[in-house]
Amino acid sequence: MKIAILGYGKMGKAIEKVALERGHTVDLKINIDNIKDLTIENLKKCDVAIEFTEPSSAISNIRKCFEAKIPVVVGTTGWYDHFEEIKTQCLTSNGCLLYATNFSLGVNIFFELNKRLAELMNKFNSYQVFMEEIHHTEKKDAPSGTAITLAEGIIQKLDKKKKWINEPSTTDEILGIISKRIPDVPGTHEVIYQSSEDEIKITHTAYNRSGFALGAVIGAEYISRKTGVFTIKDILFNN
Repeated sequence: MKIAILGYGKMGKAIEKVALERGHTVDLKINIDNIKDLTIENLKKCDVAIEFTEPSSAISNIRKCFEAKIPVVVGTTGWYDHFEEIKTQCLTSNGCLLYATNFSLGVNIFFELNKRLAELMNKFNSYQVFMEEIHHTEKKDAPSGTAITLAEGIIQKLDKKKKWINEPSTTDEILGIISKRIPDVPGTHEVIYQSSEDEIKITHTAYNRSGFALGAVIGAEYISRKTGVFTIKDILFNN
């Protein structure tokens, strides 16, 4: 495949390395220094795009991919308030979108484990639950998309929780998420249940960006000749 990488920073370089190892070529690499090269004409020369930029530019980049008639894998988070309109545009234009709050295989297993634990803990009101997430200082959105997915999983299964906030909470109905930004941390997410007697904690720690990059490239391979809207679960759990 000929791949366009939109967001050629640390993550983009990790994606390029994995893509080349898997026999693909990277024919377009876009960063802040050559944004003028992100044109419909240049996108049409590629088979698929992988988008890892910032929330402020993701929507525009996705729309350009639809216009260029190439599938796009989106790893950027923080733009989901516009998801329904992007989904509608994708379907009406016969485009293809694969999105995920996290492309790591381990994280997606962690998502399922988190929901199962919340389901079990729903019977035990003596435990209070909260979350903590740590990312690198370059990450613009807080909480992370991964943290939001974890929070939504807890709210879905834990009756007393109705919403989340990005700060500590002592209110039964509100799930608190503590976000920290530390240089050179790929990503750590913790879900903690505490009672006066003990603590239950599940943690996912990313050692590097390779797992995210591999998931993104596999995602690009999966949608290269498809139309429609997909998530990472379509790859990991439906095959």
